[in-house]
Amino acid sequence: MKYLLLLLVLGLVLWKLLGRARGSGAAEGRQAPTRRAGAAAPEAMVACAHCGLHLPAADAVLDGSHIYCSPAHRALGPRAPHA
Repeated sequence: MKYLLLLLVLGLVLWKLLGRARGSGAAEGRQAPTRRAGAAAPEAMVACAHCGLHLPAADAVLDGSHIYCSPAHRALGPRAPHA
């Protein structure tokens, strides 16, 4: 039993020493993760002029300079400012 405990302690010491030796070289060569070639770029988000809902620009309904989330909100027009 004492040999098993001694072997366990020796294994832990070696594991720590090897981990520390690997860790010192890896920290210098670390770089920020890069985007995969197939990953899509983030899409621009816009706010509805009537309700304020944020949605992807590709899904928005345009009416002149105003952006809406649906044709129903386009028909209602921009939200009136609160007094």
